[in-house]
Amino acid sequence: MLSRGPCGGLGKAGGQRYEVYMPSLSHKRVSGAGSLRAAVIALFLAGTACASHARTVSARDPSSPLRLAQAISLPQIKGRIDHLAIDLEGKRLFVGEVENGSTDVIDLATGKSLARVGGLRDPQGVAWIASTGEFLVACGDGTVHFYSGRDYRQTAAIDLGSDADDVRTDARNGHVVVGYGKGALAVIDPATHRVISRVIFKGHPEGFALHGGKAWVNDPDEGAVLAVDLDAGTALASWPTGVHRLNFPMAENSDGTRIAIAYRLPAALARIDTTTGKLLSMQDTCGDSDDLFFAGTLTLVVCGAGHVDVVRGSETEARVETRGGARTGLYVPELNTLYIALPSRGGQPAAIWALRLQESAVER
Repeated sequence: MLSRGPCGGLGKAGGQRYEVYMPSLSHKRVSGAGSLRAAVIALFLAGTACASHARTVSARDPSSPLRLAQAISLPQIKGRIDHLAIDLEGKRLFVGEVENGSTDVIDLATGKSLARVGGLRDPQGVAWIASTGEFLVACGDGTVHFYSGRDYRQTAAIDLGSDADDVRTDARNGHVVVGYGKGALAVIDPATHRVISRVIFKGHPEGFALHGGKAWVNDPDEGAVLAVDLDAGTALASWPTGVHRLNFPMAENSDGTRIAIAYRLPAALARIDTTTGKLLSMQDTCGDSDDLFFAGTLTLVVCGAGHVDVVRGSETEARVETRGGARTGLYVPELNTLYIALPSRGGQPAAIWALRLQESAVER
């Protein structure tokens, strides 16, 4: 049995399978192409990734760069919560409650649930489609469901085969892109609810980013980051991650010239040039992030150990406390707010926290 401190974290990838117990996280099945011996060595190396001396601050502290502005209780939701999406005009938040088998629609004005869609198999990725007035839920059984934003009834469903996961919207045309299976992106036309193209590669896609006609995809099964031409339906390049593995979350900057990636083994935050694949920087971060975001000059890393790393340049300025297991979120630049999904833990109900990014933190 291996023990890791509060910054540790592991995830899934293809290949040989083994399990590691980590007291700060849920019991997880971990897999990878390497042996258990390699995982032990990587865990030892990752232990140094928590050496940052950034100050830890409560989200309620007036000095916090991320200040708690709203707490929305979800008392009936059990287990892990996955990704979030927002309807800005309607002021609604969509919450993928993977272990609960449901997706909540939250009224941000009142902090109440407007509807809960149940009976889903591992709902993971969610998206709001403004052009059709629908929201989409991608599930671990490979299905993708569309629901009306008016009465919350299902309007269509697509079966991609297996493990429909992260979802992004192509800003050029409103198409929805879903990562799924053992290595593919599906491009869906929401007007017809049909898959119009696919990009096939090796390894299940985790976090990915879109800009122009390009996509960049975390491929932890293959230990790589992929550059993809969505329009041509081809993978342009595969950039090996080297000794760093389990690259799950990804974010792109506003002009699409850089991506940020959080690795879990060894734990690290990397920034990469999207044209060349060149590593621009590498620094310590937590080892259990499933979402990260660029916010002006800052990078916000959502950490399952129970905090958000607020990073400026090469320094972690603060670690804002949340709750253990809260590793997913959504940064909404129009609201200057980071929404964090807090699972039910220690007698506390599940919740969504709205953390307002303080202007003083951005301007420094």
